[in-house]
Amino acid sequence: MPVERILPTADAADLIELTREIAARELAPRVDEAERAGTPPREVFRVLGRAGLLSLAYPEEVGGGGQPYEVYLQVVEEIAAAWMSVAVGVSVHSLTAYPVEHFGTPAQRAALLPDMLGGETLGGYCLSEREAGSDVAAMRTRAVLADDGTATLSGTKSWISHAAHADYYTTFARTDDAGSKGVSCFVVPADAPGLSFGAPERKMGLAGDPVAEVHFDKVPVAADRMIGMRGDGMPIALAALDAGRLGIAAAATGLAQSALDVAAAYASERTQFGRAIGEFEGLAFLLADMEAAVTAARATYLLAARLKDAGRPFAKQAAVAKLVATDAAMRVTTDAVQVLGGAGYTTDFPAERFLREAKVTQIFEGTNQIQRLVISRHLLKDISNGKGTTR
Repeated sequence: MPVERILPTADAADLIELTREIAARELAPRVDEAERAGTPPREVFRVLGRAGLLSLAYPEEVGGGGQPYEVYLQVVEEIAAAWMSVAVGVSVHSLTAYPVEHFGTPAQRAALLPDMLGGETLGGYCLSEREAGSDVAAMRTRAVLADDGTATLSGTKSWISHAAHADYYTTFARTDDAGSKGVSCFVVPADAPGLSFGAPERKMGLAGDPVAEVHFDKVPVAADRMIGMRGDGMPIALAALDAGRLGIAAAATGLAQSALDVAAAYASERTQFGRAIGEFEGLAFLLADMEAAVTAARATYLLAARLKDAGRPFAKQAAVAKLVATDAAMRVTTDAVQVLGGAGYTTDFPAERFLREAKVTQIFEGTNQIQRLVISRHLLKDISNGKGTTR
């Protein structure tokens, strides 16, 4: 069921309609088979890119769509409602361009962003490692810098979306032994010598989003591919993650909306004791709670996006949105299976896939336990600075 949206401009409304058309034509007919087979939907990303949907939140002068973040996120939600793996991929791809747009030099922005945003290339975001997930500062991947500014990267990154399928990898590596201050950011071409990939992880969901290790074996990187100054990598990564968390929040909301739609449709059609099962209070109240959870999730990510669009601090609200939306997705998809009963436990209906896909949203882009730490620290800092708890 299409969500009624309040959008800032007529152009934004047109973008939502375009997204829905592409989702109906290109995504919905492929999703079931592709997820069963674990097929990466690379051609789908090209379709989205050629339609301008991979670059909406970036400036027009570098090939972007010049749209507010709240519009971009609602497009992500629409994509997720049709195919969650693709929506996650869109969010990851946008994340890979963020460091260049916000921290790159004018020359780097001019050289790199048109290809990143043009729709024909796909990016990977190499931050996490096996022993450096929530504790990102513990990363061991190292970049040795030469006098001419070129770098040589060695190490392994883990849980990388688009591994072996991306055209470039926005990568964070240690350039100094200085904890969080010793990390730098690089954009590594996929054809760089010494770059290789592990076998895809065997995951419980999101089979269309291939995830694997990325191995750097003395990979050479040109001097103009280091983004920001030496040692600026951690602030760059954290700033990008604030934006990326909103992408995951929007995707989780779209997933929850689809689960709600499936459950509501089934509850209105399935009869027991001579009545539609949705008329029984036990299920009617469950559906109402599911609707409230989806609506709350959407509201939290839109608030954070509007703060971002206004140029105001939004890190706390991004963490709140990621926490609320992904917990809602887990709850709503679980309840959708319950509404469908035995049918929900079969692959004849998408509810079981929605449930499997929802779980990881509570884990990536910072676990929800980390989100609680982020929120509480911002909250206490605001109190100590005399700002209070609201804005």
